[in-house]
Amino acid sequence: MKRWSKWSQLAVGTAGLAVTVGLSFLIAVALMFLLSRQPLNTIRYFFIGPFTNRYYLGNMLNSAVPLVFTGLGMAVAFKSSVFNLGGEGQVYSGALVTTAICLALPQAGGYAGGLAALVGALACGAILAGLSGFFKMKWGTDELISSFLISAAVGFIVNYFITGPLDDPANNLLATYAIGKQYFLAGIFPPSKLNVGSGFAVLAAAAVFFLLNYTHTGYEMRMCGLNREFSRYGGINVSAYVVLPMVLSGALHGLAGGLAILGTQHMAVKEFSFGMGWNGIAVSLIAKNHPLAVIPAALFFAWLEAGAKAAMLHSDVTFELAAIVQAVIFYLVTAQAIYSAVRRRRVRV
Repeated sequence: MKRWSKWSQLAVGTAGLAVTVGLSFLIAVALMFLLSRQPLNTIRYFFIGPFTNRYYLGNMLNSAVPLVFTGLGMAVAFKSSVFNLGGEGQVYSGALVTTAICLALPQAGGYAGGLAALVGALACGAILAGLSGFFKMKWGTDELISSFLISAAVGFIVNYFITGPLDDPANNLLATYAIGKQYFLAGIFPPSKLNVGSGFAVLAAAAVFFLLNYTHTGYEMRMCGLNREFSRYGGINVSAYVVLPMVLSGALHGLAGGLAILGTQHMAVKEFSFGMGWNGIAVSLIAKNHPLAVIPAALFFAWLEAGAKAAMLHSDVTFELAAIVQAVIFYLVTAQAIYSAVRRRRVRV
């Protein structure tokens, strides 16, 4: 009976998500008919444009890689009932730290130097998010507010370094010097930018799934996420599971920024990571905070962005169309998640 109830809840949740995505697509199609002089051509390129050649397809898959990491970071936090709204700053600072380490070690080998750069990115994101968890554990500060404020402040600091000490005057962009070619991640689907970072994303999803479902630490994290008072009564150190999920969440966001530099950007461009952190929230909500489901959810968001680019190049609409569709999905999925949470709370009461 319990198993049937679990499957019925999953079916209801999946149906609700399908309705949400379908409604978002209807809104997108309506906007195309409203804004385009060639709506059928625009619709064609929006939906199937990313699959028309290797370059479009590979770049679409590549743009999903950082979303997998940010989605996983949010899934870890949500599973533990903590909220990390500092993903933007954590991704951005992780990218800067990766760039700075690579520039500081121009003669280092690609493997050793690249590993050091990624560890630096991971540590940077973990510290920034961990601060919010520590503040909540120590003084009861709302981690939702503190993580957002820290992220906003860090963004200005990163901008200073990109446009100041690390700025490349020969570059037309507001960007740092390019990292050494020995640090570039190997491409796997030319002529696109898809690289072996996609494999790291799949491994990360599997690792987070294993952590949450097959380890003692993951069990205690999930229990604290379900009911902290019950977990405390059961002998779980609840305070630790305010800080640890934030640290893990920040580490995954920092890795997203680091891999974006090594695999795609090869330099820190001002505000290049804009939207990665916020989209990670939507990816996690679409995936119902399931680590393995984060991968198709990230691919879905990457498809929306790639479709908008294809439609912009081959028709008369602007790229903002993707932002509108993503915003609609974000709000509808968030509303669905809030409704489900309120309904579960009423059932418990």
